[in-house]
Amino acid sequence: MSQQKSLHSICRWTFNPGKGGFVPGDVREEWNSRNLDTVKTIGIIKERIAPRLPDNVELGYEVHYNSEIDEKSAGALADALIDAKMSLAMITPGAHSHFAYGGIASPDKREVAAARELGLKTVDLAYGLMKKAWHKDIPPTLVLWNGSFGYDVASIGVRTMYQNLKESVAGLCKYEEKAGGKLYIAIEPKPNEGHPAMLLPTVASAIMFWYKLEQEFSVTRAKKGVNKEFGHSEMIGLDLVNDTVEEIDNDALVHMHLNSQGYNDGIILGGPGKYDIDHGTRINGMNITLAGLIRTAGYKRWKGHDMVPRAYDNVTQAIDRVIRSILSWEACDQAAQKIDEKALLTHLENRETARAEDMLRAALVDAQQAFDRMYKA
Repeated sequence: MSQQKSLHSICRWTFNPGKGGFVPGDVREEWNSRNLDTVKTIGIIKERIAPRLPDNVELGYEVHYNSEIDEKSAGALADALIDAKMSLAMITPGAHSHFAYGGIASPDKREVAAARELGLKTVDLAYGLMKKAWHKDIPPTLVLWNGSFGYDVASIGVRTMYQNLKESVAGLCKYEEKAGGKLYIAIEPKPNEGHPAMLLPTVASAIMFWYKLEQEFSVTRAKKGVNKEFGHSEMIGLDLVNDTVEEIDNDALVHMHLNSQGYNDGIILGGPGKYDIDHGTRINGMNITLAGLIRTAGYKRWKGHDMVPRAYDNVTQAIDRVIRSILSWEACDQAAQKIDEKALLTHLENRETARAEDMLRAALVDAQQAFDRMYKA
C-alpha cells in the first residue's frame, strides 16, 4: 500500500481555553491569552503532536489575520514554523472579528471598504513576512470564510450584498494576482453562523460564484475553488460525496476542513439541524469514500482540522483529539486503498447493492484496525 506524503494542517483556534457561552470558558486555563499565544502553539504541536504521527504526515498551520497573526507577530511565527518543520497552510481574513453587518458584502459602504482593506493586508502578510514559511511545493490557501457576509432580513437588499461580495472578491483576486498569483483562493461555504442566512451557503453556490466572477470580472478560475468543511455540509443534510464530486468535476478542490458533526458514525450526536460542533475526523464509511475520491482525483494539498476540543476536555485530552483526527483520516485513506474498485463498480452495475455495502462495511473495519495500529504505535 502506497504511503505517499500526506499534508495535514492544524488550526490556531483549536488551542482555546474553552467554548464559553453555555459551557465553561476556562476549562483549559493554561491556554488562555495570557499564557498561550500563536507562536507558542507551534511548540505544543512540535513537542506533543508531531511525534505521535506517521512519518508520511507533514504538518501545516492555519491562522486568522489579524486576530491570531499580525505584522508584529508574523516574523516570530514564521521562524517557529521553520524550526518545527511546518509550513503556512492557510491564512484567512478574520473579518468576523470586526464586522457584524456583512463585511465585504455589507450594505454599509464604510464597512465594505474596511473589510476589503483587511483582505488586502492578509495577502500582503502572506507574501511578506510569512513567505519564508511556505511549503516548498504546496503554496498556502487564502480562505474566505463567509461568517461575516450574511444577513437576517429578507429584503431586496440581499441583491446589493451579493453584488458587493462579487466586486470585493474580484478585487482581492486581482490584487493577489499582482502580488504573485501563487496562493490558492477558496471560499468556505456555511449555511448559517454568524448570521441566520449566508450569501454562499453550499459547495454548489461557491462553485457558481467563481463562474460568475470569471464571466463578469475576468477573474481566472485557476487556483480558485472551495474549502469544503465537512461539518457545514452535514449541518443542512447535504451529501458530502456529491459535494466532492462537484468540486472535482469543476476543478474546484483546493482546500478542505475534515472535521465532522459526527452523525455519520452512529456514535457521536450532531448533524442536520444542529449547530457547528467542530468534532475532529470520524472513522466512518462516508470518509472512506471521500478519501478514495480525492486520492483518485490526485488531490495533494492541505487537509485542515478545523476543530475545537470538547467543552469538558483538559489540555491533554484536547491535544489527543487533534492526534486522533489526523490518524482517523489516515486510517480512512488506507482503508480506501484496499477496496477493490473494479469489483465494487461491478456490484453496482449488477444492482448488487447489498454486496457493495458488504465491501464498504469491511473497509470500515479495516480503517478502525489501521487507526488502532497507528495510535498504539
